[in-house]
Amino acid sequence: MKLQQLLSYTRRAVDEYQMIGEGDRIAVGISGGKDSLTLLYALHGLKRFYPKHFEIEAITVNLGFPGFDLSAIRALCDELGVRYTVVDTEIGKIIFEDRRESNPCSLCAKMRKGSFNQAAKELGCNKVAYAHHKDDVVETMLLSLIFEGRFHSFSPRTYLDRMDLTVIRPMMFVDEADVIGFKNKYALPVAKSPCPADGHTKREYAKNLLRQLNREHPGCKERMFTAIISGNLEGWPERIPHVR
Repeated sequence: MKLQQLLSYTRRAVDEYQMIGEGDRIAVGISGGKDSLTLLYALHGLKRFYPKHFEIEAITVNLGFPGFDLSAIRALCDELGVRYTVVDTEIGKIIFEDRRESNPCSLCAKMRKGSFNQAAKELGCNKVAYAHHKDDVVETMLLSLIFEGRFHSFSPRTYLDRMDLTVIRPMMFVDEADVIGFKNKYALPVAKSPCPADGHTKREYAKNLLRQLNREHPGCKERMFTAIISGNLEGWPERIPHVR
């Protein structure tokens, strides 16, 4: 996937779900993975021509695992002219050594988001951008159906009243396969997660299930995604389709 195509998908999401307003300051969560680095490129590129002026800040919450090298990401942010903030924490130690959590992902996500949101507020941001793509939207729906018994997925835009922050997901129309292609084409400096639970989660189960379903029934992922965005899900903002 070329940058122009990424920007087209991103603008579609931003326009259809009114994600960005004039004067917004948006914190981009950088985990070090391909998704968050692609999002950084997407918002940096969109910023150059989008009619509503906005600023971006890049933030990484460092969980404290040894061997997590962020130097290449810092160099990329310098190249793009984006301020980069690393929030050092001991979340990894708390979860895996102090508490020895048997299901660590939920607590880790909660603590990581808390640190990220706090840093965003301190940097003067009013919005935070997550790098969830189309596959994440569908996988979340599958997890909700299987484990919660409801048809649900995360919203493209969500207001967090306790933090006075708005969460946006500008890559929701981008396929994961295209993110992988973008990473390879632009040689993104991915920093591999040293988390011991990486790749052994319910999310990974849903990813493999979706891959199998789409292989056995070609196009079913796209049909599921269409069902989600046209399903009038609770908490989703009004969609304004076909805005260009």
